[in-house]
Amino acid sequence: MATAKLYAGAKLREVRGRLGLTQKTFAAKLGVSLPYLNQMENNHRPVSATVVLALAQEFGFDVTELSSGDAERLVSDMREALADPVLAEAAPPMADLRLAASNAPALARAFLDLHRAYRQSHERLASLDEALGRTDGALRPSPWEEVRDFFHYCDNYIDAVDRAAEAFAGDGDVVETARAALSAEGVTIVDADTASLRRYDPATRRLTLAQHASPATRRFQLLHQTALLLRAPLLEATLDHARLQSPEARAIARVGLANYFAGAALMPYGRFLGAARACRHDLERLSDLFTASLEQVAHRLVTLQRPGARGVPFFFVRVDQAGTITKRHSATRLQFARFGGACPLWCVHRAFETPGRFLRQLAETPDGVRYLCLARDVSKPGGGFHAPVRRFALGLGCEVAHAGALVYADDLDVGRPAAFEPIGISCRICERRDCHQRSVPPLEGRLRVDPDRRDILPYDIGV
Repeated sequence: MATAKLYAGAKLREVRGRLGLTQKTFAAKLGVSLPYLNQMENNHRPVSATVVLALAQEFGFDVTELSSGDAERLVSDMREALADPVLAEAAPPMADLRLAASNAPALARAFLDLHRAYRQSHERLASLDEALGRTDGALRPSPWEEVRDFFHYCDNYIDAVDRAAEAFAGDGDVVETARAALSAEGVTIVDADTASLRRYDPATRRLTLAQHASPATRRFQLLHQTALLLRAPLLEATLDHARLQSPEARAIARVGLANYFAGAALMPYGRFLGAARACRHDLERLSDLFTASLEQVAHRLVTLQRPGARGVPFFFVRVDQAGTITKRHSATRLQFARFGGACPLWCVHRAFETPGRFLRQLAETPDGVRYLCLARDVSKPGGGFHAPVRRFALGLGCEVAHAGALVYADDLDVGRPAAFEPIGISCRICERRDCHQRSVPPLEGRLRVDPDRRDILPYDIGV
């Protein structure tokens, strides 16, 4: 059987730029001619086996990165943006989207930025009070969206922060290490009956943690503040690299990086990866081993993308009771809808019906990729009778090729095609023509309406 050719020009250019090498020097180190390297970088030729071997031997490069990275994310994001009604008639074929993502990723991102600006201007016009309140008229991504995209295109893995957290944790009790380090800086740590999970007073150098919070939450919040106080230079350097466009986005990203440090310190990369493999990714066992919540464990599993020591590529999502996605991260080909809700056929929406239990689902997306999906409800009490209780559903999953590494695959018939339920990403870009849960027609098919016939949907979808 012929092996698929590997075109990875954008990734080669990225590697060369990261190393600070000219094309001539890079070609010499790879053992190829300058014209040959130029052709590979422009996707006029596939990456040869000789070059792949040289990348691994000369630079210690994880060659799996050549076939991964941003391309699939960009294709998914562009396809969803092109499902916008204003672009529906001009939507290019998938082959063109893949070419743009592979050959011109900067252009693809510029298109996404342009569509986002258009969408925001449209929303502002629909909300005159917001539109009239602006003075500069500039169109920017919201700070929240900008930070989400930063983590999205970093594969949810921040190497410098992850390694710093792992070094900080060492082999001992990371909480005691953090308490000692903060005490050495003159910080007083107290537990108190307070509505805030964490409150730090810079004037008195007093850190207050909520008594009503779970042990896992208190540990996490302690390490979050440790990152802000003791690893500020590292966080600021990472923020500089991110080149965020507004002070608000930088502030949100700082919180996100401190959260990342806290999770990586609670669950150090090497130890956590080893434990996850040993218990076959049993979330409850990992929660007990690392005194972490199920949500913290699920989130950490998605970040196990260190070059040379990658874990199972997972996706993770958190959904509220209205079906709104409040967290989304994916190291798989499954990319969640950026605009609108998730597919109602996905098991995460049924988690609220079975509190305290894991739901399992074998699912297949319209592109033919099959997944093992998990869902579990979680409640976050407010610490008192009158305090609100927040409820979410967590979704975690991986491609079925990795199902054997998960305890949740036991007794599931992953080899039977009929066992997989059809799901989509969002109705506007879903190609399924016979879905009984479709909310709106897809934008890539013509509609046929027969007034003398009524099936599940009031229309038929043509090719």
